[in-house]
Amino acid sequence: HLPARILVTAGPTVERIDPVRFITNRSTGRMGYALAEAAQRRGAAVTLVSGPVSLTPPRGVESVWVESSAQLCEAVLSREDGADAVIQAAAPADFTPETVFDRKIKKTGDDMTLRLKSTTDIAFTLGQRKRPGQVLVAFAAETNDVVDNARGKLVRKNADLVVANDVTLPGAGFGAQTNIVTLVTKDGARPLEQMPKIQVADAILDCVKAIWENG
Repeated sequence: HLPARILVTAGPTVERIDPVRFITNRSTGRMGYALAEAAQRRGAAVTLVSGPVSLTPPRGVESVWVESSAQLCEAVLSREDGADAVIQAAAPADFTPETVFDRKIKKTGDDMTLRLKSTTDIAFTLGQRKRPGQVLVAFAAETNDVVDNARGKLVRKNADLVVANDVTLPGAGFGAQTNIVTLVTKDGARPLEQMPKIQVADAILDCVKAIWENG
């Protein structure tokens, strides 16, 4: 049972280039939606901040819809102070176009250079603002050195738990119904076998509960 207020982020962001083109990623939102469903089922008051996905939010969950990384950042930072845990399963863009064109860019036959600028690091910002007793969960979708990269992220983002996975593995990562993750905390790394994302969600919530109980 989780008598707590949990903020979950899910899905990709969409960074507009012009009215018909954008930059995004392969996140489907399934992991974040599974976390929202599992947390609500276990008694938590859940707010789900979601990028554009083709999923239906779980019943009983407060839903907030965003498109860009900037909108996601604003939605999270305006709500994080009231959350006992923030679980960051979304995949916000690291970069966004420097210029957004009002009209469709026409093809001329010439090459085009698209300049990108860095977006706000939401996980780092949350880590800087973390209050005593609040648990921050970050995700690390990696293609190599999974656990080492997750340990580094744990420290840099001032997180309590990093959920790491190798997105190159069959049955893991974007689009899959299952996931293969390693739960990385200051006490060590615990690999989980391949399982449905709703079971992964419960394992993550068990870890969050243990962090609360152990102070």
